[in-house]
Amino acid sequence: MEQTADIIRAELPEVRPLEAWRLALGWPRSRTVEQVGVLYRTRGLLPPGLSESMLCRWEHRSYERPGAEYAEALCAVYRARPEQLGLDRATAGERAWRGQFTGYSAPGLQACDPPARESMVTMTTSAGLPAVRDSLHLALLAEPAGSSTVADLADAAIEHYALGYSKHPPHVLFAEVHGARALLRQALTSAPTPQSVETELRRSVGRLSALLGNIAFHLGDPTGARAHLATAVSYGQRTGDARLTAWSWGAQAMLARAADRHTVALAHAERGLACAPSGLPRAQMHAWARLPSLAALGREREADEALAEAIRELEADAQGWEAGRFGYDHAEHTLHEADAQRILGRTPRAMACAEMSLSAATAGTPGWAAAALVMAQAEATAQPSDAAQRANGVLARVPAARLRSTSRARLAQLDSALAGTDAAGVEDLRERVRTLPPSIDAHGGVASA
Repeated sequence: MEQTADIIRAELPEVRPLEAWRLALGWPRSRTVEQVGVLYRTRGLLPPGLSESMLCRWEHRSYERPGAEYAEALCAVYRARPEQLGLDRATAGERAWRGQFTGYSAPGLQACDPPARESMVTMTTSAGLPAVRDSLHLALLAEPAGSSTVADLADAAIEHYALGYSKHPPHVLFAEVHGARALLRQALTSAPTPQSVETELRRSVGRLSALLGNIAFHLGDPTGARAHLATAVSYGQRTGDARLTAWSWGAQAMLARAADRHTVALAHAERGLACAPSGLPRAQMHAWARLPSLAALGREREADEALAEAIRELEADAQGWEAGRFGYDHAEHTLHEADAQRILGRTPRAMACAEMSLSAATAGTPGWAAAALVMAQAEATAQPSDAAQRANGVLARVPAARLRSTSRARLAQLDSALAGTDAAGVEDLRERVRTLPPSIDAHGGVASA
């Protein structure tokens, strides 16, 4: 079989290993989907949400790769090793693949070696946060009224905070971002500042305020989040930063949505869309800000249109995805689609999107936790035991101090959905959720890391 696959690839270099192996077997994609379903049933499990379109994307798109469970299933049904299917590691330029197995199917994943991304040390430390703020402070001691150098340093600090957003407990990051904003505030009020520099410093104040609003939301402080995000909108408008303004309205939509104020959330999303630049920023407004509220309001046709608009904007953006808190990546996009599809009752599609989000996220990160919990919510009705075990796996891996308010809300919703269900892991999940310490307690203390 390997020789046949090699011949196919030699004759057709554009064919990737996963597709070549299927063609060597003489299987249409429907046969692969069918055989994966058979494999799951022989293991006493319900078939997963694999579809021909998912398989097609894995075969043709270098940045989309199956999650660990699907990779193990494909190896099993094709009777191939991961390296023969191109599933052993991410090649240069490809989106890293997350190797994660949490016991929702039978053993066998050991053959799939996790990629380097799982064992990489992140290029920042807790000491790096105060060091960046200290550098900004030193620059302002030399030039208290600010300068183009200070403005550049402020921009670099914001980029550091944005790219490292998920690498630190929220309360730690909040303190550092707040300290950096205070330094810029002092520079803007201590002495006259050149107009061009002042505009840049005010833009940085707006971006730091946006970060503070987002962090406050993830800490479960909605009133604080509203104040910071309103400040971000004001500074975005004052400095003519359309992207900051749009993003801040989108974050306010997220905040209103968390309070089940979906009509208000949709109005905020429309404000953000009205000023969002074309390409990725508009795609983000459609899929992050508009889509979830349209789904929650039951406006199915408009939700589908918002998703289609997001895809069109992404396809028209030559720069593609961006990392960081003000960016938008594949994992986040598929997470929002998964949640919307789940709310609309399209469970197979929701699970497929959640699986893609899991595949694009690094295990143990907030994004990974969110995708896992959305999948658990989608599984709750038909596969309560799998849903409970998946959620328990998140709680076992992610410390309480790193659980965002969104994940805590999903855990509470899942616990309610599983109430009265006598399935393995449900009682354990209920106890874990009941005893989960709050992000910030009544005395201002933080959850244990």
